[in-house]
Amino acid sequence: MATRIPRFVGFFMTLFTMASAQSLNYVNDDCHNSTTKEQAITLAFRTNLNSTLSRLSSDAATSKGYNHTTTGNGSTPVDDDAVYGLYDCRGDVTGPFCQFCVSTAASEILQQCPNRSSAVIWYNYCILRYSNNNFFGNLTTTPSWEIVEAKNSTDPEELQKAESYMQSLKREATVESNKLYAMGGFNLSDGEERYGLVQCSRDLTNDECSQCLDAMIQKVPQCCGTKRSWQVLAPSCLIKYDDFMFYQITDQTSSPLPNPAKKGGSIGSKTLIIITVSVLVALIFLCCSIYYLWRKYVTNKDELISVNTLRSFHGYVQREEPLNVDLPTIPLIWIQQSTNYFSEFSKLGEGGFGSVHKGNLEDGTEVAVKRLSKASGQGLEEFKNEVIFIAKLQHRNLVRLLGCCIEENEKLLVYEYMPNSSLDSHLFNEEKRKQLDWKLRLSIINGIAKGLLYLHEDSRLRIIHRDLKASNVLLDQEMNPKISDFGLARTFEKGQSQESTRRVMGTYGYMSPEYAMEGLYSVKSDVFSFGVLLLEIICGKRNSGFHLSEHGQSLLVHSWRLWGEGKSLEMLDPMLEKTYKGSEVMKCIHIGLLCVQEDAADRPTMSTVVVMLASDTMALSNPNHPAFSVGRKTKEEESTSKGSKDPSVNDVTISNILPR
Repeated sequence: MATRIPRFVGFFMTLFTMASAQSLNYVNDDCHNSTTKEQAITLAFRTNLNSTLSRLSSDAATSKGYNHTTTGNGSTPVDDDAVYGLYDCRGDVTGPFCQFCVSTAASEILQQCPNRSSAVIWYNYCILRYSNNNFFGNLTTTPSWEIVEAKNSTDPEELQKAESYMQSLKREATVESNKLYAMGGFNLSDGEERYGLVQCSRDLTNDECSQCLDAMIQKVPQCCGTKRSWQVLAPSCLIKYDDFMFYQITDQTSSPLPNPAKKGGSIGSKTLIIITVSVLVALIFLCCSIYYLWRKYVTNKDELISVNTLRSFHGYVQREEPLNVDLPTIPLIWIQQSTNYFSEFSKLGEGGFGSVHKGNLEDGTEVAVKRLSKASGQGLEEFKNEVIFIAKLQHRNLVRLLGCCIEENEKLLVYEYMPNSSLDSHLFNEEKRKQLDWKLRLSIINGIAKGLLYLHEDSRLRIIHRDLKASNVLLDQEMNPKISDFGLARTFEKGQSQESTRRVMGTYGYMSPEYAMEGLYSVKSDVFSFGVLLLEIICGKRNSGFHLSEHGQSLLVHSWRLWGEGKSLEMLDPMLEKTYKGSEVMKCIHIGLLCVQEDAADRPTMSTVVVMLASDTMALSNPNHPAFSVGRKTKEEESTSKGSKDPSVNDVTISNILPR
């Protein structure tokens, strides 16, 4: 027991440092100008780049805040396939906090700088660089950026004092400590203090660091002379100056220096009192928290799940390689604060899995946090699926997973925020449906089809979604569709045609007959779900519950009957009367009916569906009878049935319809 308490102390101290720290903020990036060579980077380079970023992200958790690595041949100074990578966290940041910054940067640099052979990205706590050229130990001062806040200085001598203090920090970083970074504060005037930081990439020598910092300090008068909050940075170094203590006090942090204008200056009495009270409160809070965590460990030790535990699972998900999820793990305390501790005010919705809350990342990015309920039927297996699959998938029509969290029995997924919610909230709402004209609906249909095609044929993994429906299609700011919820997804091996399961899970009305009744699923199961969704988009009504309408049939059978009678346009949503093109609607209904055929072998693949949607001249085969042809009687048929004396008349009819 005694050995476990120090672990909790370290764990809590990490969280306490995170909670009291400034937010993780994106600062800038340099993707380097794109060239023909960069646009044609090889598959080997992409593979080496992903490996480099993954290694740097993992290494940051246990390092002292800096490391570099090379992946690939690297036998020559310029090797197109080799990737040279480096991260450097700020001097007061190590361990999980450094890893969080580096992991976030590694994920974001691929988004900010796609198809680039060289790039660099800055956050306020770390810098991440990669290149196909060996840049280790090379002094780089261009490009450089000046970031200035609006606060103006009232002291005419502040610029001179600031430059003098930055020079003293430079000497400490390069001569006195040899750490290549230094930070501290000084008294600008009575009751007014200033704080500064200088840091160089730790692959430089002391002399190179000194040259880099001099170059940054020389830029201050031109950009920042009248301000009291600024920073100047380049790939090899940075300087930062502010009117509040933006760094963490550690044994590596410089002590506050005396006022350059006055000898013997000291911290003001008010500041000393504030620091003393803060330390006492923190100690009391720390003791209480250690006791709470210890008690919770004793009572719930079998339920605690670590991120490493999550990453150790592979099983059916990855049969050929160990599980390696290149995804930031976001501290629970940050998510709790962002969502106001999962308050009702922050809630976006709720499903069988649990609730979804709106929050913000530290750079201001709006996110949706999916919180798995402890009472949910969706367990750890489905949670793992979602982390594994979405982390490895990147497509404009798939929702983007930004991070995950497993702490204190919480299982959380952090997604990009979709301001227009889900497709079903528009499609099945009388008022919102009016906003979905035919052009927009056709765009949504095409986007969903391309997302499924990517899953089935173009992604690194061959994925069967198994739960495609209107509520699992989210809409971004421009109403672009993004497929979400991969909790039930499964991978397929090359050459594998179908798989079976005894655990049939999904949504009735969208499930293919072979899956619902026999547990057999394949890519054609997703094609069936797509066909149902396509027909729903056209008519503006749900398949489930459609038999309760005046038609007395399933949506699929009703659509097929109208198609056979040459009256398909009668199923069109009345909201579309003035916006649709008849030929496009007829083609989409035809494709939908091909997708929902009862025999899976008759259904087209998603690659064929995408081609059919894009073509105006392609000849389409006639569909066979759709699945689930059992419908309910209309009121008129029901009254006739009740009045019949024929004992063989059944309340449920089976339709056998032949198209013309």
